[in-house]
Amino acid sequence: MIRLFIKTGLFENAEIGLDGSQAHYLHNIMRLSSGDKVSIFNGEHGEWNAVIKTIGKKGAVIVLGEQIREQIIEPDVWLLFSPIKRSAIDLLVEKATELGVSVLWPIATRRSNVSRVNVGRLSSIAKEASEQCERLTVPRVFSPEGFDRMLLSWKKDRKLYYLDETGGGVPIKDVLLQEKRKGEPAAFLIGSECGFEKAELKKLKSCKFATGISVGPRILKAETAGIAVLSCWQMLCGDWENSPTFDYENSHVKRRKQG
Repeated sequence: MIRLFIKTGLFENAEIGLDGSQAHYLHNIMRLSSGDKVSIFNGEHGEWNAVIKTIGKKGAVIVLGEQIREQIIEPDVWLLFSPIKRSAIDLLVEKATELGVSVLWPIATRRSNVSRVNVGRLSSIAKEASEQCERLTVPRVFSPEGFDRMLLSWKKDRKLYYLDETGGGVPIKDVLLQEKRKGEPAAFLIGSECGFEKAELKKLKSCKFATGISVGPRILKAETAGIAVLSCWQMLCGDWENSPTFDYENSHVKRRKQG
């Protein structure tokens, strides 16, 4: 079943117009035509069956059928990262989306070796990954922010975990098990390919809402580190104890409703 994310309200029998890029994807890439079925979600109203009514070069119209999955509350975990090279940042955004991240936020640290971030492109990658991995939401991609301004504006109810590659961090497993923050807002901060400067680590250590963590004896690439910390958090504090919400045996026909 082809899944599409759209930014409009969803209700039974609604006729919804798709833009040219979505019509091109359905018609020219996936070879669908009028009468074929797709699946639609918007991050708020669950997931719905839909039938293509008309399709052409400039757009398409779909008609919604029944709701096949109700909206659920997903874990609220952010990933903050120093901008890295294009191929690496694309991989990080895609895999972080698959791992259930709710916000992606580029943070310019002093050792960042990439100065420009294409937020629109990263948002598109996150949307496509959400469509493919069966999640019901698309993570938000915040505009890049400086390290100091990020700390000054931080809301203290969200715990911030930062990777300390100097050996000063506590093993991530010990931190997450000890704090038992299951279901509470969390965020992870990953430094650049060269890590944080001493002054930045000093500022982080002075913040009561921040905790330094370690992910083992090996120095990981930034994209690997992001994937690793999100995997650990989902296993210990997230939703990995839940089963997939679609029907494997009939996945080409229908998905189970949440129950």
